[in-house]
Amino acid sequence: MQNYNNHTRYFPFHHFVVAPLSLGLLSWSIWNLAEAYARDADTGLYLFFLLAAFLLFLIPILARVYALKNQNRIIRLEMRFRYFELTGTSFLDLETKLTLGQLIALRFAGNGELVALIEDAIVQKLTPKAIKQRIQNWQGDYCRV
Repeated sequence: MQNYNNHTRYFPFHHFVVAPLSLGLLSWSIWNLAEAYARDADTGLYLFFLLAAFLLFLIPILARVYALKNQNRIIRLEMRFRYFELTGTSFLDLETKLTLGQLIALRFAGNGELVALIEDAIVQKLTPKAIKQRIQNWQGDYCRV
C-alpha cells in the first residue's frame, strides 16, 4: 500500500543502469579528451567520442522529461475532473493559484479531503511536502513515471 513514506518511485533500469552507465561513459570521454590534450595527441577522435557520449547521456534524460511533462498534463486534467465531480464547479480559477508541485501533491488526497486541502494549500501556501503530510486517505498512484 502506497503512502507518504513510500510513494517515491524508481525505475531500476533507468535509475540504476542506463543513467549511471551513460554518465560513466560521458565522464570517461571527458577524461580521454583531457589525456589527449595533455599528450598533445590528435583530439578529433576524442571530441567525436565526447559528442557521442554527451548525446547518449541526453537521450534517457530527454525521454524521462517528456514522460514527466505528459504525466503532469494528465494530472492537471485529473484534478480538474475530480474537482468538478466533487463540487460541480470549474477548477481553473483555483488551479492558477497552485503550483505544479502542489497540484501533484494534491493528486494523492482522497475525495473526502481534497476540496478542503486545496483551500488550505492556497490560503496557507502549503509546500507539496506539507500537503502530502496532511493527507489522511492516501490515494496511491502506481502508474507515475
